[in-house]
Amino acid sequence: MLSVLALIAAALAIVLNGLMAGAFHAFSTSVVPGLDAVAADQAAESMRSMNRKILNPRFLSAFVLAPVASVAAGGLVLPLGQSGAAIAFFAAGVVYFVGALMVTGAVNVPLNNALEAGEVQWQGFSPRWTRWNTLRTVSSVISLLLLVAGLYFWR
Repeated sequence: MLSVLALIAAALAIVLNGLMAGAFHAFSTSVVPGLDAVAADQAAESMRSMNRKILNPRFLSAFVLAPVASVAAGGLVLPLGQSGAAIAFFAAGVVYFVGALMVTGAVNVPLNNALEAGEVQWQGFSPRWTRWNTLRTVSSVISLLLLVAGLYFWR
């Protein structure tokens, strides 16, 4: 039974980390560049609208539960004697937590709030926000790769 729960947690972690890597990637490679191609006031208003709409249960569930599922998978495979897999799953959770959750709270959300309040103009917002969002993308992809490695080590 424990191995079934571990497999469910690992699969959920892979799906959630994949969803987040894709969401972050899409913003850095198409959404923000698309906004950069229109007038700054239109770009800022569109981004403000997206920032309001992204605060929904579907996005927030994936965003917050990705590292939880990763750590849960690690905790569930450890008693099965799968220390290599557990380490990879735990590492995936840590990388995502630091590179996606903490960066979001420390940089992207404050930038979003400054844009919402009119404290920053689009030209100052876009490059910095995208740089940090790209770090979130890379962190999510690394987490995903660590989860896949965990499956490989789990034999």
